[in-house]
Amino acid sequence: MEILIDADACPVKAEIYKVAARHGVAVKVVSNSPFRIPDSPLVSRVLVDDSFDAADDWIAENSNAQTIVITADILLTERCLGAGSQVLGHNGKPFTADMIGSAIATRAIMADLRSGMAAADGIGGPPPFSKADRSNFLQSLDQILHRLKRAG
Repeated sequence: MEILIDADACPVKAEIYKVAARHGVAVKVVSNSPFRIPDSPLVSRVLVDDSFDAADDWIAENSNAQTIVITADILLTERCLGAGSQVLGHNGKPFTADMIGSAIATRAIMADLRSGMAAADGIGGPPPFSKADRSNFLQSLDQILHRLKRAG
């Protein structure tokens, strides 16, 4: 079992390291630029080139039923769910095969709205990351790890 982090825009890396250490689970921090990682045998860095979607491609190719993928990227989520991975958003919301279709559709609609309207019209990105999001993330990651340990 391991955790793969889509690290370029991940606000919960420190929380992942803490929970992974408590459970003794390996973590791979995947990005196209180096990030400081803890000095731990459980945490390793995977640097990919800076080509479009290189980190996503690496994560998707290395995901399976024993991986937990941490990402906010809906298209990467779809690929990882297809490989049998557990996928968790930064806000603690687990992604499932049942909801990914509607999430992709919503993503497309929002992209169309943003491209057709000025930023001043109030159509922006996701809401700011909150303490509640951080707390939800910690609880969700812990629950997924416990569930996978029981199943494995």
